[in-house]
Amino acid sequence: MALSGDPSEAGHGNAVAPKIGDQNAALPSDALILLPARKSVLFPGLILPLMIGREKSIAAVQQAVREQRQVGVVLQRDAAADDPGPDGVYRIGTVANIVRYITMPDGTHHVILQGVQRIRILDFIPGTPFPVARVAHIPETETRSPEIEARFRNLQSQALEAMQLLPQAPQELIAAIQDATSAGALADLAAGYMDIPAEQKQEILETVDLITRIDRVSRLLGERIEVMRLTQEIGRQTKAALDERQREAVLREQMAAIQRQLGEGDGKTEEVRELSESIAKANMPRDVEEQARKELKRYERMPDAAAETGMIRTYLDWLTELPWQLPEEKPIDISGARRILDEDHFGLDKIKRRVLEYLAVRKLAPEGKAPILCFVGPPGVGKTSLGQSIARAMGRPFVRVSLGGVHDEAEIRGHRRTYIGALPGNIIQAIRKAGTRNCVMMLDEIDKMGRGIQGDPAAAMLEVLDPEQNNTFRDNYLGAPFDLSRVVFIATANMLDTIPGPLRDRMEVISLSGYTESEKLEIARRYLVRRQFEANGLTAEQADIDDEALRAIIRGYTREAGVRNLEREIGQALRTAAVRIADHSTEHVHIGVNDLVGALGPPRFENEVAMRTSVPGVATGLAWTPVGGDILFIEATRAPGKGSFILTGQLGDVMRESAQAAMTLVKSRASSLDIDPKIFETSDIHVHVPAGATPKDGPSAGVAMFTALVSLLTDRTVRSDTAMTGEISLRGLVLPVGGIKEKVVAAAAAGITRVVLPARNRRDFEDIPEDARNRLEFLWAERVDDVIAAALEEKRARTSQAVG
Repeated sequence: MALSGDPSEAGHGNAVAPKIGDQNAALPSDALILLPARKSVLFPGLILPLMIGREKSIAAVQQAVREQRQVGVVLQRDAAADDPGPDGVYRIGTVANIVRYITMPDGTHHVILQGVQRIRILDFIPGTPFPVARVAHIPETETRSPEIEARFRNLQSQALEAMQLLPQAPQELIAAIQDATSAGALADLAAGYMDIPAEQKQEILETVDLITRIDRVSRLLGERIEVMRLTQEIGRQTKAALDERQREAVLREQMAAIQRQLGEGDGKTEEVRELSESIAKANMPRDVEEQARKELKRYERMPDAAAETGMIRTYLDWLTELPWQLPEEKPIDISGARRILDEDHFGLDKIKRRVLEYLAVRKLAPEGKAPILCFVGPPGVGKTSLGQSIARAMGRPFVRVSLGGVHDEAEIRGHRRTYIGALPGNIIQAIRKAGTRNCVMMLDEIDKMGRGIQGDPAAAMLEVLDPEQNNTFRDNYLGAPFDLSRVVFIATANMLDTIPGPLRDRMEVISLSGYTESEKLEIARRYLVRRQFEANGLTAEQADIDDEALRAIIRGYTREAGVRNLEREIGQALRTAAVRIADHSTEHVHIGVNDLVGALGPPRFENEVAMRTSVPGVATGLAWTPVGGDILFIEATRAPGKGSFILTGQLGDVMRESAQAAMTLVKSRASSLDIDPKIFETSDIHVHVPAGATPKDGPSAGVAMFTALVSLLTDRTVRSDTAMTGEISLRGLVLPVGGIKEKVVAAAAAGITRVVLPARNRRDFEDIPEDARNRLEFLWAERVDDVIAAALEEKRARTSQAVG
């Protein structure tokens, strides 16, 4: 053959993306990332697909994609070299745009490049994780003259003649040759597709003079045309010289081909018949079936060796294996669903009630548009397992789609079939895995999707989760609408802030807060201990752990909203028992409170509230975090100065404004609080919120800051058993805040016995777990005077002690 479009490798396949050096380091503006190619030469204006396998090459392409840079493609002098240095590549190359970068499921990396302009390497930049050089661009001078025009016409006719000698000439390439207007571009086009060694292509690339380049390409193309003519002539002579036996074999092959066309043979005809039956059984919508039949006809006419044959076959397999028909739905048993929820989850009464309401509506109105539930809460509280319980209660298959880290829109909508290795999106793949169109689909970690250069997957999720649109969801790979209206979508998230507003608006948010100590103890008894017994190969006859030990683990070794770390600590304690059982040291191991230090080490957490609030100027606040509630200490002190007000502890703007408001409120009420106003002029007041390495923000610490300042300036300590939350106004009002349930649960877990809450947050009292309500005394404050009366102790009399 005279022409070739086969891609060459830029490295060995089956490589893993490297981590070399500082790939995020800024490169000079005149620097260009280089991509050495083993046997491929890229000409300006041409497209070149490469498979890259070297770690440096993968790192170079990934850096260029991240920074949207061009790369320079240069030919290696030694194709076998794995790490060519500056002397191992030619100095003339081509600057190229990265059209597409693909990582295949088998771990190989592919890149599609488009040549732009010739470049000359000036010098290499040392100290980079991949080849980087300063280059000079070589402009393409296009002067029209009779001499160049004559050469251009001759080269064009040669190229067209070569295409006619090919068995199957690409029509796009013929059209490009016919439409060419630039002599230089035509020479590069012919050289790029000519079947000649890479070194000869490099010589043409390095030929800058236009007339010399056209003459060189024309001479090489003429030689290839002569070879092709001789090849055709030898082929005709060889065919004529076939003996009778060979001719009979050819005739038999032709007969088999005719039989396949008439439907009388085996092979592909049988395969087409099976595909046709599968299409008929799939019960597709009419327009989808017409599209499938059309693709089947193309597949039937296409030779087996054609590259597109496998793509069409894969596409037809996807169409026939998708569950287009809605199965007969089982009636929902509400009492059975209640039993399943109680078996799988302890507590969560409000959540279970909402789930049962959801199932009751689906039972009474199966054709209705049910809301999309979104479980929001800290890690380890049972969001994913709730979705599995809903699927069990409904008697439907359960599939999980992990959205954490997804930053490509094609992960949701699929890739177009024009791309190599194209597949449908995660939604359609999950439907196929479930095998039914009315499955329960868990969209896990929906708050952790990101936007990348490939589009915004959160925007693609809008159509998936909108009941008005998802009945005609269109996947780019299928190219046909698919009805998602019968899928029960359940999303999970740790926080709502990172979910875009339009997407959040399509879901009904159900908040799951952390567990109380008694709830964790009950969960450990019912589920965690049994699960860890099975995981560590133990039986109840070999080991046991008592309730006091479980309670000690909850208090001293874990501080979390969920129970994941609790299960890990229980597993670690049981593993020490497993070692003693396995080495036959004993037949039964009992784990009590006194055994925990040997198994888990000393307790990691202790109750430090009393110690922290034993001096004036320290108040205990309540905070909300994405992983549950927590207690927060506000420390205030003063020193001789000029009236400065210092805030530290990595506070956000809102929290700084709360501190300023608290300070202003203290100054305005100095006389009523028995504070000397001169103290503000002669002292510097410093407010600090540990831990300083953790960012903090929000208005709910206003009450605690005001209390700490009053405690400092009146020399009255804050009660060590009291914590508080609430926003303050300059009029002294205590305003409501959010996260009351999580904050109160955290206070109970930390050993607090009294909490001061805004009076307007009484509506949240019913959401607080009963165990926390029984253990805490609630004080409802409407004004800051109520807070001071409830939180501050009486002023202590100063005592002096003689020395001597």
